[in-house]
Amino acid sequence: MKKTLREIAQIVGGEVVGDENVVVTGVCGIREAKEGDLTFVANAKYIPLMRQTRASAIITSRDVKQAPKPIIRTENPDLAFAKMISLLAPNEITHPRGVHPTAIIGKEVKLGEDVAIQPYVVIGDRAVIGDRTVLYAGVFVGDHVKIGADALIYPHVAIRERVEIGNRVIVHSGTVIGSDGFGFSTVKGVHVKIPQIGTVKIEDDVEIGANVTIDRARFGVTHIKQGTKIDNLVQIAHNAVIGEHSIIVAQAGISGSTVIGKGVVLAGQAGVVGHITIGDNAIIGARSGVTKSVPPNTVVLGAPAKPISKFKETNACLQRLPKLYETVRLLEEKVAALTKNARKRSSKNNSKRSQS
Repeated sequence: MKKTLREIAQIVGGEVVGDENVVVTGVCGIREAKEGDLTFVANAKYIPLMRQTRASAIITSRDVKQAPKPIIRTENPDLAFAKMISLLAPNEITHPRGVHPTAIIGKEVKLGEDVAIQPYVVIGDRAVIGDRTVLYAGVFVGDHVKIGADALIYPHVAIRERVEIGNRVIVHSGTVIGSDGFGFSTVKGVHVKIPQIGTVKIEDDVEIGANVTIDRARFGVTHIKQGTKIDNLVQIAHNAVIGEHSIIVAQAGISGSTVIGKGVVLAGQAGVVGHITIGDNAIIGARSGVTKSVPPNTVVLGAPAKPISKFKETNACLQRLPKLYETVRLLEEKVAALTKNARKRSSKNNSKRSQS
C-alpha cells in the first residue's frame, strides 16, 4: 500500500515539514530503512541517525523543528508509527478456526461463537470460553475456568481451576495462571503445606508474556486489573493486586498480598516484599529491592529502594570512594610521618634534660 506524507499526517494527526507529496510504501527501523520506507524517532538519542538513514520520511516528536528529510511531527511518535505499521505492513498471521478432533473437552463446557481450539487442548468440566477466543495447541484449561471473548491463549499455557480471564486478554506460551501460592507452615522443622483455595482474576485487555507465573490466592483473589501489561518471566504471588494499566517488566517478582496501584511501572528484575503498597503512578527502577510501601507518583531505585534523588546522592558518594580512599591513605602517611618526627623531638628533649 502506498501513502503520501499528506495522507499519513491526516491519519496520525501530525504536521508535515518538507515535501508532503513524498510517497512511502513500507515501514522500518531507522537503521535498517531503505528508500521508500517510513521510519520514526521517539528517543532524542537517535536524532543523529536522521542524517544517516536511507528512509524517505521520518515520524518525530513536535520537539524536532527540522531535519535533512521530510518529517511528520506528532505528539506521540511511537503511537503514530504503530498505526502506520498496521496500515502499511499489515500482520499476515491468521489465527486458526474450528475445533480440532484431538482436543479433549469436558462436561457441560460452553463454547462461544467462532471459538478456535487447536490440537491437544484440554478443557475441564463446566469451563466457559467466550466468542472468537483462540486456544492454541497444548493449552490446558481447568474446571470452572471462564475466559472472555477475543482472547488469545498461545501454546502450552496452563490455566488452573476456577480462574477468570476477561475479554481481549493475550497470554503467551509457557505461562501458568492459578498455580498454588507458596504457602507453608514450619512445624518442628517440617514444612507443612497450607491449602491455597482462592483463585486468580484477570480483567479485560491484559497482556501476559511468556513463562509468567501468577499464583492463586490463599483465600480470595489474586487480581490483575484492566489494561495491565506483564513482560516475560514475571512472578506474581498469592493475593497480590495489580492496578489498572500498570507495566511489570521482565524478571520482576511481587510477593504475596502486595498491592500495586494504577499506572505503576515495575522495571526489570525489581523485587517487592509482601504486604506493602506501591502507590499510583510510582516507578520502581530496575533491580530495585522494595522493602516498604512507596507513595504515589514516586520514583525509587536501589536495594533497598530509596527515592531517586537520594539514590543519586548516595551513588555519587560511592563513585568518589576511590579518591576518598587515596586521600585518607595520604593523610595517614602524613600523620605517621608527623608522629614519627614528634617522637624523635620528644626523645631528643628528654635526652637533653637527662644530661642537664
